[in-house]
Amino acid sequence: MDKINKNEFQKLRGNHFQLSTFNFPFIIIAIAIIMSACNDNKVSYDASGSFEAEETIISSEATGTIKRLEIEEGQTLEAGQNIGFIDSLQLYLKKRQLEAQVIAILGKKPNIPVQLSALQEQLKTTEKEKIRITNLVKGDAATTKQLDDINAQIEVLKKQIEAQQSTLSISSEGIGKDIVPLQVQIEQLNDQLAKCNIINPTNGTVLAKYAETNEMTAIGKPLYKIADLSNIILRAYISGNQLTQVKLNQKVKVHTDDGKGGYKETEGIIIWINDKAEFTPKTIQTKDERANMVYAIKVKVKNDGAYKIGMYGEISF
Repeated sequence: MDKINKNEFQKLRGNHFQLSTFNFPFIIIAIAIIMSACNDNKVSYDASGSFEAEETIISSEATGTIKRLEIEEGQTLEAGQNIGFIDSLQLYLKKRQLEAQVIAILGKKPNIPVQLSALQEQLKTTEKEKIRITNLVKGDAATTKQLDDINAQIEVLKKQIEAQQSTLSISSEGIGKDIVPLQVQIEQLNDQLAKCNIINPTNGTVLAKYAETNEMTAIGKPLYKIADLSNIILRAYISGNQLTQVKLNQKVKVHTDDGKGGYKETEGIIIWINDKAEFTPKTIQTKDERANMVYAIKVKVKNDGAYKIGMYGEISF
């Protein structure tokens, strides 16, 4: 019984050795296929960098208490959208005061036609009297001296009207000049009142909010930061020997992690190439790792919402 078991054991051992020897090349091929598949998942790239956006900090254009500021981080805003206002009561009252001063000064402006009307009526009456005397002279019922006197009287009235009109015009013109500075001040206040309305100047997404309702603000104090994320910029770095491979408006492939162990690929356009070299950033590795001086480039990428500021990406020419 022991002999049979020993023979069977040796037979089974021989079969196992032959089977293992027979399958060894196939195991090597299978490993090579697996390694090749793993290598296929890796994307070769020419440069890498991180995504950024053209950020704009919107500051206050007025001083006062913020009465309303309807924005939140991550909110999308449109250009020209009214998002709040700053207390403008004092500016409004000052404007009312200036308007009242203008009305008061204009009240002193002479009414030239009214003030000349008495002399003009007197002139009309005298001219009628001249016609009557002229007819009397023709009929020898009046003397020429009477006609001369009436003519002289008419000339005096005309000179009086002319002098009065000149005086009133100068006075009216002076008053008109007096209100010009006040009108300019009113226009300045109108501009300041308009700036109390917080109007978003550009399309984009709110990245950061620096102020809240009921807080005091001042001219130039930041309110929020906004950036247009519909197009995002990948700032990458290339070595000097790669400069000949890139040019403005060149289309390149942009690769980012898809979160599933693979890569998402999209198309980008080179919109800027730095004309000066700089030291390699610590977080960036170029294709030629021996290079310690690199050139920055900007690649514009259409953003479908998947790209965020600060994400890493690679490009291939």
